[in-house]
Amino acid sequence: MLLKTFGWSFAITVVGLVVAGVLWGWQGLAIVGILSILEISLSFDNAVINAGILRKMNAFWQKIFLTVGILIAVFGMRLVFPVVIVAITAKLGPIEAVKLAINDKAHYQELVTSAHPAIAAFGGIFLLMIFLDFIFEERDYKWLSWIEKPMAKMGKLDMLSVIIALVVLLVSAMTLATDVAHGGGDKTATVLLAGVAGLITYLVVGGISGYFEDKLEEDDEDDEDDEESEAGAAAPVANGAGSAVGLAGKAAFFMFLYLEVIDASFSFDGVIGAFAITNDIFMMALGLGIGAMYIRSLTVFLVRKGTLDDYVYLEHGAHYAIGALAVILLITIRYEVSEVVTGLIGIVLIGLSFASSVVRNRREGKPGDTSGTKAEVTSGV
Repeated sequence: MLLKTFGWSFAITVVGLVVAGVLWGWQGLAIVGILSILEISLSFDNAVINAGILRKMNAFWQKIFLTVGILIAVFGMRLVFPVVIVAITAKLGPIEAVKLAINDKAHYQELVTSAHPAIAAFGGIFLLMIFLDFIFEERDYKWLSWIEKPMAKMGKLDMLSVIIALVVLLVSAMTLATDVAHGGGDKTATVLLAGVAGLITYLVVGGISGYFEDKLEEDDEDDEDDEESEAGAAAPVANGAGSAVGLAGKAAFFMFLYLEVIDASFSFDGVIGAFAITNDIFMMALGLGIGAMYIRSLTVFLVRKGTLDDYVYLEHGAHYAIGALAVILLITIRYEVSEVVTGLIGIVLIGLSFASSVVRNRREGKPGDTSGTKAEVTSGV
């Protein structure tokens, strides 16, 4: 199971490190290795969030996530995205931007860094919406009940998460973007536009995927009712087994897009943080790409092992980590925050939620097994 899930990650690691050693020597090999570890440490909570979504999809789309998805993650976000940012901010053509990245790495790094406020605002608001929609939703299991119970009651107010996100964006733009450290000058308008774009992206992609998911569930319920009327009491059992196959078609496609946008938002801090280690875009893409591959393999591993069903507070810890990352991204509009701090916060929160899950399972006499309540958990995120 472990080798089957992580086999490609292991293979790509070996090939990637060999390529790094051949092209850039021992120093390049070390840099690529460090970047891989950086990406894994910063994105572990991403794997948990992805697993909560991916488990709703069928085996075909899980494979798409590991194949097409990794190409988008490595080449799209870790290689093409920084170049596109430079092309837009510097008003260059794509070819000129690539030449700049290869021939004038210092200036390229400067341009990417100057675009950080917009990147941080977009990613911060997008991730904040994920956290807010989670914390305001009524859930079967509550980890920090003293927070989650009143938040669930408040969540009954329509559009509350959108209102809070807009308030946070406005406060961030008026306090953090007036004299930013990245690029200097007043970036208030830039931060506001980027934050609104992040909010719109979340509402559009999340809304479409949610619509098709709800529609598919309604169709399944209609089919179930028809089978009940035709085949009697035995039909629901057969249909229940079939419904475990997972989302397919349009619902799975838009859920896949939603996953990719989430991954993009998580990758922002990794891409920007990588410039503290190297400004070579190819080293960066290789190192971060190896790390991204492990995150995807870990996502599939969590789904196939049913880890989120067995340890019911893991999703809570991951969403709290997302909330922390969103705040950190917004803070970095003006202030530097070490990647070590960002990574440790996520690891600590997920570790605490895992420990709480273990304690809960032991208290109920079901260590590592909550099969009796898996149906409730599956309807969570």
